[in-house]
Amino acid sequence: MHWFIRVLVMVAPLTITACVTEQQAVREGEGAFDSMRQEMLETNDLATRAYVTCIAQAIVAEIGPPYDSLDWEIVVFEDASVNAFALPGGKIGVFTGILSVAETTDQLAAVIGHEVAHVTERHSVARMNRAMAANVGVTVADIFNPNAGTAAGLLAQYGILLPYGRGQESEADVVGLKYMAKAGFDPRASVDLWKNMESNKSGAPPEFMSTHPSTSTRISDLIGEFPITLTLFNEARAEGKRPACRRP
Repeated sequence: MHWFIRVLVMVAPLTITACVTEQQAVREGEGAFDSMRQEMLETNDLATRAYVTCIAQAIVAEIGPPYDSLDWEIVVFEDASVNAFALPGGKIGVFTGILSVAETTDQLAAVIGHEVAHVTERHSVARMNRAMAANVGVTVADIFNPNAGTAAGLLAQYGILLPYGRGQESEADVVGLKYMAKAGFDPRASVDLWKNMESNKSGAPPEFMSTHPSTSTRISDLIGEFPITLTLFNEARAEGKRPACRRP
């Protein structure tokens, strides 16, 4: 039995009858993350782990309370899926496959900043409550019915990667862009990242962008934020924030 089915069996008896709180979302996220670590292969490439951790730590150093007090855990999974995620409770997962698309330090910072923003803006809690409202009285297993075989589908077993709303995706773009800029990463790299994502689709979008707004809309919106984010970036650089995260 696959890891995601086994963990689903553990959480399936939980019948949804009330609003999901952030504390509940944290417990679900921590349980899912622990199971992933037990069942999925983590990279043994120390240089890759150090690279991803360096970027993630620089970004989470810029977030506000209460999330700045979390002991953020960062894991790199050896998996070809073009994907990354962050979970309530301070869990970040990056699949090695996304490094083929996020070609530079700044581009990977855009990915991680976006995912962290989903946590700080409480999008996971809102998404779980939205699913609950549409499925009152059914189990977690009934609501979180994934497209098995994809990274997004596996994580959706826990409601972690149920589709975000377009507004949530756009908000995560804006907030994540500010996080990366304040950390000293160039926000202009976000445009190249999404161009890479688009060219990498090969007939179907990578898991990371499968529920996201169109590339042209996203790029236009990101560019519209540059007057603010480039100012934050220049201020960060003036303060000496130049993350020395070396890509292997």
